[in-house]
Amino acid sequence: MALIHSLEKSGNYLFRNRGQIPVFLFLFAIPIVYITDISYLNETWTSIIQVVAVSLSFAGFVIRAITIGTTPAGTSGRNTREGQVADQLNTNGIYSLMRHPLYLGNYLMWIGIVFFTYNLYFVLIVSLGYWIYYERIMFAEERFLEKKFGEIYLNWSMEAPAFFPAFRKYKKSDIPFSIKSVLRREYSGVLATVFGFAFIDNIRYFFEKQAFELKTPANIALAVTIVVAFILRSLKHYTKILSESNRS
Repeated sequence: MALIHSLEKSGNYLFRNRGQIPVFLFLFAIPIVYITDISYLNETWTSIIQVVAVSLSFAGFVIRAITIGTTPAGTSGRNTREGQVADQLNTNGIYSLMRHPLYLGNYLMWIGIVFFTYNLYFVLIVSLGYWIYYERIMFAEERFLEKKFGEIYLNWSMEAPAFFPAFRKYKKSDIPFSIKSVLRREYSGVLATVFGFAFIDNIRYFFEKQAFELKTPANIALAVTIVVAFILRSLKHYTKILSESNRS
């Protein structure tokens, strides 16, 4: 098999199984938190690290929200677990800045949780692993788009960077931002992110105190997020409040 076909095949396989990434992160985080010495950090530094960690994840959510809130149905930005889907090529709005904004958003949301372990080596390892993993997914996706859209895709790919935004190339989105799209599609991702922070906070507390504490800020935030996610899921599946035409 030619290397280009091998990379495309592996990228499609990794794309279908990308939902397993959080599981591995949580499993690896347990020994990382256990071996990480934070005794040298004072309260100021721990507060700074926590703010940076949450800010990174929030920035990732904002990027995903902008992407999803301005993406119509049937575009390259709304691929499914089963494979690549695109009836039209999305090149304006955030897609004029970069070709893979959702993957950048994912990285920031998860690296915030990783940063919350207070272990810089873990941050570097996860960053490298994320790049190797998603580079193949991006390769497979771009092969699909190139085959489907040909010259149009190639011209766009020459202008828009893959991962790091080029702000000077911004072109206004063809459709307005929709908060309904964000509420309908992003509650599960936000819940997973808050769960990640609460998970790290709880295992760190357990290793330090040999006990669990339910009434912590992280657990309270998780409880609130679970309630909100349940409400949004119910509205999505049992009502038409969040329904929209020409939106995924």
